[in-house]
Amino acid sequence: MKVLIINNLQSGLRDGSIFEFMRKLAQDGDEFILRHTDGHTPVESLLADTAGCDLVVAAGGDGTIAATCYTLRSTGIPILPFPAGTGNLLTTNLDQPEEPYALVDLVRASRTLDFDLGEIEFETDEGPQTRGFVVAAGAGYDATIMADAARLKESLGPGAYVAAAVANPNPMLAHFTLELDGETVETDGIAVLVLNFAKIYPDISITHANDARDGMLEVAVVKPHTAVELLPAFFAAFLDRTGGFPYRADAIETFRAKTVRVSSDPVLHLQYDGEAPNSQTPFLARTLVGATRLIVTNQEYERLTRS
Repeated sequence: MKVLIINNLQSGLRDGSIFEFMRKLAQDGDEFILRHTDGHTPVESLLADTAGCDLVVAAGGDGTIAATCYTLRSTGIPILPFPAGTGNLLTTNLDQPEEPYALVDLVRASRTLDFDLGEIEFETDEGPQTRGFVVAAGAGYDATIMADAARLKESLGPGAYVAAAVANPNPMLAHFTLELDGETVETDGIAVLVLNFAKIYPDISITHANDARDGMLEVAVVKPHTAVELLPAFFAAFLDRTGGFPYRADAIETFRAKTVRVSSDPVLHLQYDGEAPNSQTPFLARTLVGATRLIVTNQEYERLTRS
């Protein structure tokens, strides 16, 4: 087996678990290629010669995994998301284990499924940019949290997001114009989330009908004016583990589309899978159907292929 491993040295969990994974996975005749980045070397440049690889392992947070999946989109190369970041929402959505030995078992079982990818276009000082996301992209309050949490991740870990939320108790209210597959909707809120996967925390889903294999994106507009007003909505989301989708105090307005263009007044900062580029609204997001092949657990494979 020929395995290419992309290891983000700046990811939150710098505990060397990727090396334990390699030691346990290796068998006679295997070839492992290990490439590192600390954020300066683009992930894309480390994936230039994947021809002949049986597996690519993306060790890092959602940003590292998303860059890997987007670079290898539509190639059919299996990718193992290796959770080594401060927050790993993709592996949370896939109900994937974190222990290296359990991840080795996943590779050996070789259960793969094709999932949709999100693609986002936005403007920067350097010109137009196009990136991929596996979980979510958005603008507004969520982007503020991501940007402020970045400097706190090393000291606080996942608690950096909570600290950033507490430090921003009064999010800016904006007027959003959403172009959803050609239909225009206008609404107000503090954030817009474009979701490929719905979970933003273990057992907390923004929408209950999300399916990252249906060729559609979920668009969620977060309505409250203050961070405190978010609590009833997220508490209800925590209870939404049976699919009942209880009342959320009119805090989240949802739509579905293959392509969405988001404009806002005033302009708001962007984020995609925890990455906070120096950019603002407007942005365009679309779904790339079945563009990434991921290794999944037996349980997740059975659940998603049952129908």
